[in-house]
Amino acid sequence: MTSTLPAGGDLVEFVQGQMRTPDHPLVAFIEGDGIGIDIWPATRAVTEAAVQRAYGQRRKIVWVEVLAGEKAKKLTGGYLPAATLDTLRRVKVGIKGPLTTPIGGGIRSLNVALRQELDLYACVRPVRYYQGVPSPLKHPEQVDMVIYRENTEDVYAGIEWPSGSAESALLIGTLKDHLGVRIDPQSGIGIKPISPNASKRLVRRAIAYAIEAHRRSVTLVHKGNIQKFTEGAFRDWGYEVAAEFPGRVVLEQELNGPPPDGVVVIKDRIADNMFQQVLLHPEAYDVIATTNLNGDYLSDAIAAEVGGIGMAPGANLSDQAAVFEATHGTAPRHAGKDEANPGSLMLSAVMMLQAMGWQEAAKILEDSLAKSIADGIVTYDLVRPGATRVATSEFARAMIARMQDMGGN
Repeated sequence: MTSTLPAGGDLVEFVQGQMRTPDHPLVAFIEGDGIGIDIWPATRAVTEAAVQRAYGQRRKIVWVEVLAGEKAKKLTGGYLPAATLDTLRRVKVGIKGPLTTPIGGGIRSLNVALRQELDLYACVRPVRYYQGVPSPLKHPEQVDMVIYRENTEDVYAGIEWPSGSAESALLIGTLKDHLGVRIDPQSGIGIKPISPNASKRLVRRAIAYAIEAHRRSVTLVHKGNIQKFTEGAFRDWGYEVAAEFPGRVVLEQELNGPPPDGVVVIKDRIADNMFQQVLLHPEAYDVIATTNLNGDYLSDAIAAEVGGIGMAPGANLSDQAAVFEATHGTAPRHAGKDEANPGSLMLSAVMMLQAMGWQEAAKILEDSLAKSIADGIVTYDLVRPGATRVATSEFARAMIARMQDMGGN
């Protein structure tokens, strides 16, 4: 199926995994369900304002709406139309609001479906503190981590069958008869695939980022003490990848004092211990590379240290495509009230502009958000003594007003 793209825009290209961005790139957007109707217009407005402030009329994003979630169901009869995937494959860059995923039966996660269909194998979530955001930590400014979460395997592969099904009975019988494994016959069954290819490309990307961004360390997080041939294998394959970077990395266990300047330390931690570590010693951790489920847990837990997932951006990356996203849910009871925090989606737009090579616009966008919050202009979830609660749209206008004093053409 082909879809029509708007005139006046050019396609982004990927060259050796890096975006090559024209001055008028086509960028797809999914409004999102629930509060998507509030946070996407605000995010679009501030993104356009930052680009204009940085480059005047020389550069401009040409937006392409694609449908997913409840809006797609209403207009097309399906939650993830083939035309959406086709357009995303063609334009290669997109940004999306939150999408509904029911718990239990019903449709599978649309977020997971997008990642798997487009092979967006790296979920990247930077977490840092912005002055003025309420936090449960005494020193939230010590939190500055980037999570690289494998995006295509683990329990998120969706290979499972319900209790009492013929498929579960078949697998349980096979395990008993051929491998001597006894499982309660009424069990639901799920399979957790972890492969060397998927694990290695994720860790490789995390280490390459750490080197390029002058980060201090990459920590492999796993539950290999229990799941030795999946989680433990992820750790082992991670160390194999580290050997591909001679002179650029050093293993933690080989250190005798501080690491040399510019050399990235490779560590590994058991997942349950890592939850303690990021609370007690956040300053000791920098880039985290981990499996899918661990990454899901950790990214939300670390985001809580700096004010919650309302301030946590995300990107889903492959070597040929990138989709940036709000990392929180749809919050339907706040939808349409013009009160939701757009920070996660706005910071995801910052990541998008950075990936596009538009660093000046990215800085203006991020700085205007940080200054608005520091000045006490916040949405309801970030209210603190002395701060002023504003609507989603008012927060966007406050950011745009502050851009006028920031660098640009």
